Amino acid sequence: MFQCAPRALSVILASAALTVLASPALAAGFYIQEQSTKATGRANSGEVADQGVESLWWNPAAIGGLEGGDAAISATAIRPRANVVDNGTLIVRPGQKPALVGGDATRNPIDNGVVPAGAIAHGLGHGLAVGLAISAPYNFTTSYPATSWARYSTLTTRLRTIDIQPSVAVQLANRINLGAALNVEHTTANLGNALPNLLAALPDGQQQLSGKGWDVGYTLGAQYVAPRFSLGVSYKSAITHHLDGQLVISGLLGPLAAKNATIAANARFTTPWQLGFGGRVKLNDAITLNGQVVRFGWAKFDAIRLGSPLNTAIPENYRNTWSYAGGVDVALSPRWTVRGGVQRDLAPVRDTDRDARVPDSDRWTFAVGATHQLTKAIQINAAANYLTLSEAAINRTTAAYVGTPAQTPVLVNGTVRSPSVLIASLGARIRF
Repeated sequence: MFQCAPRALSVILASAALTVLASPALAAGFYIQEQSTKATGRANSGEVADQGVESLWWNPAAIGGLEGGDAAISATAIRPRANVVDNGTLIVRPGQKPALVGGDATRNPIDNGVVPAGAIAHGLGHGLAVGLAISAPYNFTTSYPATSWARYSTLTTRLRTIDIQPSVAVQLANRINLGAALNVEHTTANLGNALPNLLAALPDGQQQLSGKGWDVGYTLGAQYVAPRFSLGVSYKSAITHHLDGQLVISGLLGPLAAKNATIAANARFTTPWQLGFGGRVKLNDAITLNGQVVRFGWAKFDAIRLGSPLNTAIPENYRNTWSYAGGVDVALSPRWTVRGGVQRDLAPVRDTDRDARVPDSDRWTFAVGATHQLTKAIQINAAANYLTLSEAAINRTTAAYVGTPAQTPVLVNGTVRSPSVLIASLGARIRF
């Protein structure tokens, strides 16, 4: 009988951990940027330079000089669409010729969902203000059927991250706002994928990984606010996440049955830093132009590091990327403002490293939105986005039971076709 070697277990756990971290989301990589309805309506094109609680996630300096209270809430419905198809993926079982992995194409593997966000702030006088933002920057579910050709990469993934951001800001006499915040994040993950048995006639085994943890980062920001324009810069730190939980391996038969186990497991990975620059210019009393550029430090997600007793690292090889956005706000009347924008967001996944867990690619976002001033204190915001993504090859080779006589390579050959996303957001802002 094969023994459950530490190296083999490390590969099994690594595969599960990769599913947690690398499933596709709605901005490039696995970051969800929809944290404000107003921002969604202009394709996130002016957030680091705008003032008010709706920009608190991007720049804590946004509440500098606030008088009284300011609160905002939003709910964003997300409807991703894509076909993940097989072009002849092969599995090579020990002592056997390469064979087609078989299985069905998967339609719309990313579940529809709703992303909540909210923030509140209050001025303390003398230009000083404090605030609190609560958001879900990494929050999604993917579901592949047990009959999918991609089953050895992923079956289910559920990732939930809650970010709690207490903030403080001050407005100086020279039109400069400065802000700082902590980002306290709670992460939970539950996921699974299939494992091949040694004979194609045998049913697949499965593995399920679950974990959770608390981690902390920070955000720093500054703004220059003039009567006709504003400039902003913010830096959101990378956060190293630590997940503690367990890995359950089941359904392996024959010589592989010794690998069935429940194992205490932990994983460590780092989400990217963000450095954003933005500006807003009032052409006249009605029209304001917005622009924003963000550099993402995705190279921090270079590997997934697994702790004792596995003590190994799985390379990921992500690259740093950019997003570029431009937009406009147009005040039609004292009660109505409409807006729109376009964003180009580049994928951090290298073309040679794309797999079914992360069929990520470069994307364009086209946005429209509106604000209705319901009362002097209450605004209602609405927004809609259409995202179009590039079709991309899924070609990253994987293997089960690496380093043992049961090593089973899977030569992945697939394509993500017709990927797109529809987004609708509704929110409100209340001043008190």
